[in-house]
Amino acid sequence: MIKVAPSILSADYLNLERDIAKVEADAELLHIDVMDGSFVPAISYGPNWVSQIKKISNLVLDVHLMVVNPERFVDEFAEKGADIIGVHVEATPHIHRALQMIKNKGVKAEVVINPGTPVEAIKPVLYMVDQVLVMTVNPGFGGQKFLDETVKKIKQLDDIKKAEGYDFDIEIDGGVNNETVKAAAEAGATVAVAGSYVFGADNPAERIQTMKEATK
Repeated sequence: MIKVAPSILSADYLNLERDIAKVEADAELLHIDVMDGSFVPAISYGPNWVSQIKKISNLVLDVHLMVVNPERFVDEFAEKGADIIGVHVEATPHIHRALQMIKNKGVKAEVVINPGTPVEAIKPVLYMVDQVLVMTVNPGFGGQKFLDETVKKIKQLDDIKKAEGYDFDIEIDGGVNNETVKAAAEAGATVAVAGSYVFGADNPAERIQTMKEATK
């Protein structure tokens, strides 16, 4: 059964505490997208959001840095309370160093790949990560359609994981709902980020349970 990470990018910013409370009992993680406009054409949460959310939630804070040269921000987000920090292989020429910085802060390290990036690009660092995030849409905006071709990438990662004895989680992000999550989970995904599917519903907790039931 898949673990669910509701994305607060689709929550009500003015009633964030209320919306987080709606998913607190059913989700395992809370996904926080960080965008400064340098990597994708959008702007979102900064480090202080993380420290404030830490005060009102017991969920694992899964911070996804969609920024160029994420090394600039790793220490601050770690110190503000991130439990997992994800960095894009496409966003830095020093992906090993960025991941090492995260680990050195005592935080779980995640490497992220976009739909157009092959798994081969991250094979050299898979031994050191706690989680791999496969973007199942092109990053930057919520509400996009799940890209079916990314399922092959999930299966490829799962095969490497088993062959090498690694234990990282495989997370998916983009266009995830109770239908698209099935094929992803069958291919090896263990964590699903869901934004509009969860927070766009009258009963977010019910949507989370629907995803879990679909992947039993």
